[in-house]
This record gives sequence, C-alpha cells and structure tokens, in this order.
Amino acid sequence: MYARRRHVYFWMMGACLALFVGAWAVVRLFSMPVAIGMCVVAMIIPPVAAMIANRRGPEDRWWDDPSGDPQSDEWWDELDGKKRREP
Repeated sequence: MYARRRHVYFWMMGACLALFVGAWAVVRLFSMPVAIGMCVVAMIIPPVAAMIANRRGPEDRWWDDPSGDPQSDEWWDELDGKKRREP
C-alpha cells in the first residue's frame, strides 16, 4: 500500500513540474493568462501530493505503536484492557 501512495506522489509531482516547465517554456509564448493558470494549478499540486503520500490507510495500526514512555504506554494499555507490553 505504501508503494502505491509513493507512486501517486511521484506522478503528481511530475505533473506539477511538467505544468511549470510547459507553462513558461511554451504556453507563455501564446497566452500569458493560460500560463499563469497552469502555474496556479501546479502550485496546488504539492500540498495535495504530500497529504496523499502521508495519509494512513486502514491497515496502518499507528495507534498501537508504543510511544517510548513506559508509564504512558502502561496507562494506555490499562485503558485498552491489554496486557503490559514487553519492550
């Protein structure tokens, strides 16, 4: 699942780069407003790509990861009704 998100991220960033380069290398010669519009669209892609790449899927059990603080982990385990974890 992680590989798919990574591939989507790289495709989106490649599209962003292509939009910027295409806008200022070719499209600006024919239409400046279209080139600016392409850059605005390209400007929106990186934050969306980062959100897609960093989201957690339903199979990611991040909430079960130990925090590193034994007292906190013990407290959460007690709340969850689990046995104490061994490091």
